[in-house]
Amino acid sequence: MPPSSGTSDSDAPRPARPTGWEPRDPTLSTPPSRTPKRRPRRPLRTLFGLLLLGTLLLAGAFAAGYLLVEIPPANSAALAQSNVYLYRDGTTLARDGEVNRENIRLDRVPLTVRQAVLAAEDRDFHTSRAVDPKAMVRAAWNTVTGKGRQSGSTITQQYVKNYYLGQEQTLTRKAKEFFIAIKLGREKSKEDILQGYLNTSYFGRNAYGLQAAARAYYGKDVEDLDIAEGAYLASVLKAPSAYDVTTHPENRAKAVARWNYVLDGMVTEGWLTRADRAAARFPTPQTARPATGLSGQRGYLVQAVEEYLTEHGIIDEKTLAGGGFRITTTLEPATQDALVQAVEERVISKLDPDNAPTDRFVRVGAAAIDPASGKVLALYGGVDYTRQYVNNATRRDYQVGSTFKPFVFTAAVQSGAQTQQGEPITPYTVYDGSNRRPVEGWNGAPYDPANEDDESYGELAVGAATDLSVNAVYAQMAVDVGPGHVRRTAVDLGLPGSTPDLTASPSIALGAATASVLDMTTAYATLAAHGRHGGYSLVEGLSRDGQEMAVPAPASRQAVSREAADTTTAILRSVIETGTGTAAQAVGRPAAGKTGTAEDDKAAWFAGYTPELAAVVALMGQDPESGRQEPLYGALGQPRINGGGTPAEIWAQFTREALAGTTPRDFDLQLMPGAEEPPPVPQAPDAADAADAAAAPDASRAPDTSAAPDASEVSGAPEASTAPAREAREALEEQYELGEAGPGAASRGPRPPRGTPGQ
Repeated sequence: MPPSSGTSDSDAPRPARPTGWEPRDPTLSTPPSRTPKRRPRRPLRTLFGLLLLGTLLLAGAFAAGYLLVEIPPANSAALAQSNVYLYRDGTTLARDGEVNRENIRLDRVPLTVRQAVLAAEDRDFHTSRAVDPKAMVRAAWNTVTGKGRQSGSTITQQYVKNYYLGQEQTLTRKAKEFFIAIKLGREKSKEDILQGYLNTSYFGRNAYGLQAAARAYYGKDVEDLDIAEGAYLASVLKAPSAYDVTTHPENRAKAVARWNYVLDGMVTEGWLTRADRAAARFPTPQTARPATGLSGQRGYLVQAVEEYLTEHGIIDEKTLAGGGFRITTTLEPATQDALVQAVEERVISKLDPDNAPTDRFVRVGAAAIDPASGKVLALYGGVDYTRQYVNNATRRDYQVGSTFKPFVFTAAVQSGAQTQQGEPITPYTVYDGSNRRPVEGWNGAPYDPANEDDESYGELAVGAATDLSVNAVYAQMAVDVGPGHVRRTAVDLGLPGSTPDLTASPSIALGAATASVLDMTTAYATLAAHGRHGGYSLVEGLSRDGQEMAVPAPASRQAVSREAADTTTAILRSVIETGTGTAAQAVGRPAAGKTGTAEDDKAAWFAGYTPELAAVVALMGQDPESGRQEPLYGALGQPRINGGGTPAEIWAQFTREALAGTTPRDFDLQLMPGAEEPPPVPQAPDAADAADAAAAPDASRAPDTSAAPDASEVSGAPEASTAPAREAREALEEQYELGEAGPGAASRGPRPPRGTPGQ
């Protein structure tokens, strides 16, 4: 054992211990740790709780919004459509209504045009959902950061905005759009949504919907658009006004860039080959045209078509006013232009109301019908629908004058009528044309009509009396035929039975009735068609939302016998050749016609036809302020306006231009017995030296026809009689309506049943 150092073990130095270390006494409890306690992670838990709460609130709000927001009815602006009126060749005539929209089915839109729209607006349309939250957030971020304002809306959302809501920029509208789009995406097919979108989107130029845009930018229907044109229309959806390169040429570069973007997108999506893309050229649209509405002739034409549809029971007025109809008329643009030009050159360009007060009163109405089909080819209603609202082609308040006389002769042939002396009425039957000659065989009030300018013609044949429009002859013929028969024949030819003043009395022959220009054209077209038809048509096709609707064709019937119509045509040819209508010879082809002048020269008419075309022209006098009918004395620098003057000139110019390029045709006539040649004139044995004069009694007293005025002034005889006489006339009205007449017509044969073929 080593020696002791004198110190105890307890006194010996000990090695240093680590600071803070204490030996553990197993008898002692564990000392509390000196390490500081960690605080609980309350901020993270709070944040997590807030996120969870926000999620629940959003889910609740979404559920509430989805349940509470219903798909509303379409807004009125989205439903508003115009009626589209087309010429016979399919070109646009006019649109009515304030909204230029025509809804179409999706199958009318070429696939490439649909794909162009998707390439521009929503390339994932067919595979994506109705809303795209990522796109909405991205659009909002780009807007906030100044990268341009973007909507982030899918095509479904845009359709909801267009069709169900509106264009206001509010959070409420955006929220509704979101929920309605989700519901719509579940309830409607993608095709229905795309169709609705294409019909409600605005393309600029006041065009709502793709069809209206196709017409506005390229003058064609949507099905005729090519790839390049469809891509341009898809491009303008982003900025309709700014990307219209004709009205904003300064933006052409941007518009072309957008167009390229659309086409490149089509290539990317596999909708367009690279070869077709390379071949595409920018399709500059036509120059924008200002909205003209119903100005010029358009308003008159639309008005006539609307009246035709409603009066014939095809569409009721309320339904038509709802819009959306596509109406193809029978009107031909070239024929319409020819009629307007003839009126412009012969009348409108010559009016000088500042120096000639009567020129203020001049109104013009005209119509043209194809005799073979009864289709109306042209109408002239007035100088401008926005300036003169009344349609002069369809109004029924001006006397037709002597243009009615041919109907009297047609009735005579149709019924086999005889004179008071028992002679058959033919073109060569002789009548007394003395001025103020009282009619014979009339049981009503005395009637002695005056001839034009009180001219007396003595004895002359019916043909010559027609050439000179002798009132005395035709008033007597009306009594011989029976005023009831005359009235019925006029209605059979095409005049409405409700025509004002179409009264079964001797004055009916002088044209006191106030049929319209279109009514008279219908009747003359029936004569030109050898007595067939008796009606007219103004509409060829009708559709709504792509669905074709039935348009009943006018019933074709034999209104009067062919002999009656053709023999009337024969005497009307003479009117143009040697009578009061010689100005119509300028037509340059075989023609027949009749002049007419209303009482006091308040209207002047010419009605005529060739085998191919029937037309009627009327000049009317009306005070533009009071609306009162006025005489036309002094109008157009002329002492008086007769049917053989300006109206015949308009008729000839129009008919010549309308038929230009066609081969002239002669009339194929089947005349009544005794109408082929004039009957021999008996000669007295001791008066052979007077044979020449006796052979043509109608010419012996006839004045020079080269300057003869239209002898068609309506004389007011029965209307001017005393009250008892008027009552007597009215008492006999009914029997004349039944076809009874004076004693001179008692031996006529029975009238064939109406509508019998071959009459």
